Amino acid sequence: MEQALADYLRHLGLEKNSSAHTVKSYREDLTQAIGFFHERLGTSSATPTRVNTRLVRAYVAWLSEQGYAKPTIARRLASLRSWFRFLCRQGTLTANPCDGVRGPRQDKKLPHFMTAEEVQRLLRTPAGDDPLVLRDRAILETLYSAGLRVAELVGANLDDMDLEEGLVTIRGKGKRERLAMLGAPAVKAIRQWLAVRGGLAPAVARQPAVFLNRRGGRLTTRSVGRLLEHYLAVAGLDPRTSPHTLRHSFATHLLDAGADIRGVQELLGHRSLTTTQVYTHITTQRLQDSYQKAHPRA
Repeated sequence: MEQALADYLRHLGLEKNSSAHTVKSYREDLTQAIGFFHERLGTSSATPTRVNTRLVRAYVAWLSEQGYAKPTIARRLASLRSWFRFLCRQGTLTANPCDGVRGPRQDKKLPHFMTAEEVQRLLRTPAGDDPLVLRDRAILETLYSAGLRVAELVGANLDDMDLEEGLVTIRGKGKRERLAMLGAPAVKAIRQWLAVRGGLAPAVARQPAVFLNRRGGRLTTRSVGRLLEHYLAVAGLDPRTSPHTLRHSFATHLLDAGADIRGVQELLGHRSLTTTQVYTHITTQRLQDSYQKAHPRA
């Protein structure tokens, strides 16, 4: 099984052009499943051909018994389904043992977002002209202005920026490229950061990344999360807010203002319109709430 897994991960990285983060997630999901199969089948006889639908159902049930959340169980089943689909195409399997296995019913949760007023409070919070404060202000402005995933933000390089046109080239999921828009406040904040970026550390000259840590290395997604936590606390805003919340807020505010959903889909880099449509549920819910509060015969 381990060799079959190694072949699949190589396929993801080289042929599907998946990101290192995606490959890592598949490795973790499938390593756990293989461990379960070894335990049930015995180490010597555990091969992909020995896995059947009943065993996959037992694995899903075991995940539930271990207390895993429904979205986690659904993702791990999806990883398993994709792996077995690959093995079917390779001729290792004649049928996918995940066929007919349904994941847990998902609770419908709308994305958490900030109001426009809350976003403005957050963006005003980094105060001063210290280089790292200028960097943090540019990061927050860029996340909200362009609706970026945090991994896209930290992956952006200097050559990707066209500040004259207010554009940044983004390599999103599956390394698909798209152009993201930068508003005037974001462009101004980025220019202010770039003006002091060179003096941060000696290593800066060799670093292509736009956003750097204090040692001159590329900033990590975890570091962005930590700096956001700091500014949320200073501003007195909801601590549940994550960098992805700014992306949710970006989409919600665009749709609230009447933006075309297809355009929002393109700006977010969603492959499917269905993924973008979750934000229309938010705006519809808000309209319904306003109606219930304001209409005399609601």
